[in-house]
Amino acid sequence: MISITTKSPYALRALTELGRLGGAGPVPIAELARRREIPVQFLEQLFAVLRRAGVLKSQRGVKGGYSFAREPGEITVLEIVELLDGSFGADSEGVFAEAAGAARAVLAETTVADVIEREARDAGASMYYI
Repeated sequence: MISITTKSPYALRALTELGRLGGAGPVPIAELARRREIPVQFLEQLFAVLRRAGVLKSQRGVKGGYSFAREPGEITVLEIVELLDGSFGADSEGVFAEAAGAARAVLAETTVADVIEREARDAGASMYYI
């Protein structure tokens, strides 16, 4: 089935924000949720899955929060989708299998670092005023 729920896009938005803010250390989940307008409880569930899978690491305490366990350039969007939504394109047949294969290729080629870079580029481009 070709299906992506709200889990994957929300997680990718939060991971992008983590990439922007996380250079100095762990980022509190509430800060990520606030900046990206994602319900905190929902993001906690998503990040728990990503932490158990080795994508993220967490730190408790006053200076606690989340950081990447692996480099964002090593984490593909397909990995995030399949961790949160299950196998993408499984049981698809015919033209739907072809569509799923094409989508899988794009998701597998795109890393979290690519999304962070694309978002920064898009934000920079929209800041020019005449």
